[in-house]
Amino acid sequence: MKKDPHSLMVELLPRLRRFAYALSGDMDRGDDLVQETCARALLRLDQWEPGTRLDSWMFRIAQNIWLDQRRSQKVRGEVVDIEEAYDLPGEDGRNVVEGRLTLNEVSKGIAQLSGDQQVLIALVCVDGLSYKEAADILDVPIGTVMSRLARARSALYDMTRAKSKNASLVELENRRGRNKR
Repeated sequence: MKKDPHSLMVELLPRLRRFAYALSGDMDRGDDLVQETCARALLRLDQWEPGTRLDSWMFRIAQNIWLDQRRSQKVRGEVVDIEEAYDLPGEDGRNVVEGRLTLNEVSKGIAQLSGDQQVLIALVCVDGLSYKEAADILDVPIGTVMSRLARARSALYDMTRAKSKNASLVELENRRGRNKR
């Protein structure tokens, strides 16, 4: 018994939400992206060909919306949110802060990657798709997926390593008393 596209869309929501969060870097913006993706997919459901992969079609819609949003943000400039600090009872504050800093650096690094690389990181590293599945969704050869992903991972590694080296040097200078204000 075949499921109707509406039921398939509902089943796809958790994966689509992870994908949208990975692209946007923010839960609220990710949820907005999922909502916009579903609205657009429902309006254009007649364009989806039954028998083809609905997930590929919807991921493509989300990717296109996200790319359009990125282009428009370049024109408007960066929006900066003030983050609130929350008490985390029972957590080691240092580990929490270090984890947040690391996640923040990786998120910043991902934001610096090209759009194609960001999409691949989201599909393969966040959503857990295979290289073949990502290639099918993006309609590119698997070798292109592998090379773009390798370059993206290498760039992320270089960016985060450079930040940690600089932080270690500052920390060492602070311990030695050389970096006084």
